[in-house]
Amino acid sequence: MKTICLYFQVHQPQRLKKYRFFNMGKDHHYLDDFANRSIMQKVAERCYLPMNECLLGMIREHGKKIKVSFSISGIAIEQFRAYAPDVLKSFKALADTGCVEFLAETYAHSLASLISRDEFEDQIRQHSATIEKEFGQKPTTFRNTELIYSDHIGEIVAEMGFKTMLAEGAKHILGWKSPNYVYANAVNPRLRLLLRNFKLSDDIAFRFSDRGWNEWPLTVDKYVDWITHPDLPGDVLNLFMDYETFGEHPWAETGIFEFMKHLPKLALKTGEIEFKTPSEVSGKYQPVAVLHSPYPISWADEERDVTAWLGNELQDEAFKNLYAQEEKVELLNDAELNRVWGFLQTSDHFYYMATKWFSDGDVHSYFNPYDTPYEAFINYMNVVSDFTREVNLRWAEKLKEQAQQITA
Repeated sequence: MKTICLYFQVHQPQRLKKYRFFNMGKDHHYLDDFANRSIMQKVAERCYLPMNECLLGMIREHGKKIKVSFSISGIAIEQFRAYAPDVLKSFKALADTGCVEFLAETYAHSLASLISRDEFEDQIRQHSATIEKEFGQKPTTFRNTELIYSDHIGEIVAEMGFKTMLAEGAKHILGWKSPNYVYANAVNPRLRLLLRNFKLSDDIAFRFSDRGWNEWPLTVDKYVDWITHPDLPGDVLNLFMDYETFGEHPWAETGIFEFMKHLPKLALKTGEIEFKTPSEVSGKYQPVAVLHSPYPISWADEERDVTAWLGNELQDEAFKNLYAQEEKVELLNDAELNRVWGFLQTSDHFYYMATKWFSDGDVHSYFNPYDTPYEAFINYMNVVSDFTREVNLRWAEKLKEQAQQITA
């Protein structure tokens, strides 16, 4: 009996409007509300609503035999509330089935784990509280932004009380080992690690509609043969993918919904497959080894590292300038500054600045509102410059008030 662990990432960034040098000091509204609304409503119609209905139908048909899991960024939840409340309602309906696990992540879908432990932990706590409020679950499994993981990041997550964490089954970390087992963090072995099987995940997420693929078309029968093949090693197949895989990346016309609708039915019919959530998997199987990852890995691009976000001078400069404001923002504790500070950390802003156009250009251009990485950098830095100006003005006011209180 093999276990399938299905996990879907749900995230849409809050996109910035065209913000020019001459806006600075005058205009402090940075978001493109029209683009954010229209994109969210389009993806809701094509993906979120029909796929949630598909999953709900599968659970109604098969009951507790179907288990799935999600991480939904806080930024996405905010946009569901504002632009697509029916989507939030449909996720709550899935939560009510008892067959769905909601995972914790960074609230702003940020890269905070790479630079600031305090900010990283604050966002995890904020996100966990949001998940508990919206779906009635206190997360015990953590999934970092873009599956970013290292020994140190896992150690922090374990110290926060999480029992399980998702990561990428990167070849340069695993070596000869298979991702189809449960592993443990190298620093704190109490943290169980579930590693994505990128081959079987990407067969659905990226290759399903690729007519140039030698296995096209991917049928349910063919896929079930793969996952039940006696030569496939391991206890658990971790199929982790973007939720937009269904209806947005490949459109409904490709048959992706029908594929997903019939996959569990045929898999269960074999008697060789069961479905479990991440927390159930880590509770059932003991780790076979510790996983050593001294440097951060992710599920992005061929390199499976963090160079998709911090791989060139543009990205590094923008990242450094943003996090230079962390201490002042924290001490000011101003609601509006905190809100902006949050959405400016979203990893997508740095992804748009990527110059890795040779092997992964199509991926980086998807949903990218900018024509060039340099344009993305200039627009972002104009916003950060104005935000920095506002932070410094509030900081000066705070210092002035403190001085007046001392002399009074």
